[in-house]
Amino acid sequence: MEQPPVTMNRIPILDLGPEMNQLKPQLMRAVEDVLDTGTFIMGEQVKQFEREAAEYLGVEHAVALNSGTDALVLALLSSGIGPGDEVITTPFTFFATAEAISQVGAVPVFADVEATTFNLDLDQAAELVTAKTKAIIPVHLFGHPVDMDGVLELADRHGLYVAEDTAQAFGAEYKGRRAGTIGDFGCFSFFPSKNLGAFGDGGMITTNNAVFAERAAMLRTHGSKKKYMNELVGFNSRLDELQAAMLRVKLPYIDQWNEGRRAAADRYRALLGGAQGIVLPAEADYAGHVYHQFTIRVLDGRRDELKAKLEGKGISTMVYYPVPVHRLPVYRYLGFSLPVSERLASEVLSIPIGPMIDPAVQELVADSIIEALR
Repeated sequence: MEQPPVTMNRIPILDLGPEMNQLKPQLMRAVEDVLDTGTFIMGEQVKQFEREAAEYLGVEHAVALNSGTDALVLALLSSGIGPGDEVITTPFTFFATAEAISQVGAVPVFADVEATTFNLDLDQAAELVTAKTKAIIPVHLFGHPVDMDGVLELADRHGLYVAEDTAQAFGAEYKGRRAGTIGDFGCFSFFPSKNLGAFGDGGMITTNNAVFAERAAMLRTHGSKKKYMNELVGFNSRLDELQAAMLRVKLPYIDQWNEGRRAAADRYRALLGGAQGIVLPAEADYAGHVYHQFTIRVLDGRRDELKAKLEGKGISTMVYYPVPVHRLPVYRYLGFSLPVSERLASEVLSIPIGPMIDPAVQELVADSIIEALR
């Protein structure tokens, strides 16, 4: 089908329209199937989605939940982490990563990040381990996997649990293994904008530990295995049947869509390779990046200027994240000074990307960036 001409005021940071148009008949059938069953909570669609996601990822157990935030909380609780414990993580992430640590009564300990991958600086993380440290949460930020060999070595040395925050990296690979299957837990989000997105909130825990899986499954249903026989104080954190049914429709396309994102990233690299004043995102040789975001660094204090100029041309951009978590009001009392994260927060700019983004749109975006920075 011929693409419509690119015009101004039509370039969102992510356009879900092509994806919806591709799958709308299948999605509508999936919704109708659920309506016909009359079962809307914890039915066959959830069970099937858990099995299919586990098979795709290559992991023994998948426990579907109502959000990626709850995935982090339930992973920590399932491993017995609570008040008095410390958990090392990154400050350059969405707030939920640290919030989950606080929700279970533990204390987040922030290590700075690498300026290239935006991921956890493992050398600094190693220096922060104390007798109170019980876990580490590496974040596969923007779809780029963390150096998991380094994470596991650190965890093994100190007896730490590893909960991978894989909210932005469904389908990403580390040395041929899927992100979210390497540590003790993988914590996934199906927020609509994610590479595998639902039509509302949704999340999942993955693990190869049957005891952890059983505990997480209990915690999501008010701490019970059997209805009205509550054994733990838990949560209402169930994935709806409708969301599971629609995620099942989308799951078979995830590799195709991730390859589309990788192709879009390659185009941006070709278009912006010679541009002055920006740094393009890195991809380590161990990583199978899935480009949830294509995030550039804008140097010389010109990020906000570039953002304004692009928005003036109808090109949407986002700053992920304008304030590193350790500098947010709720965590300032911890007193961390993390210069790389603080510098990145003033430089990063995510530009439009998606699995079906029109190459002509990318050319317009790239030309506009180059022109604005002259």
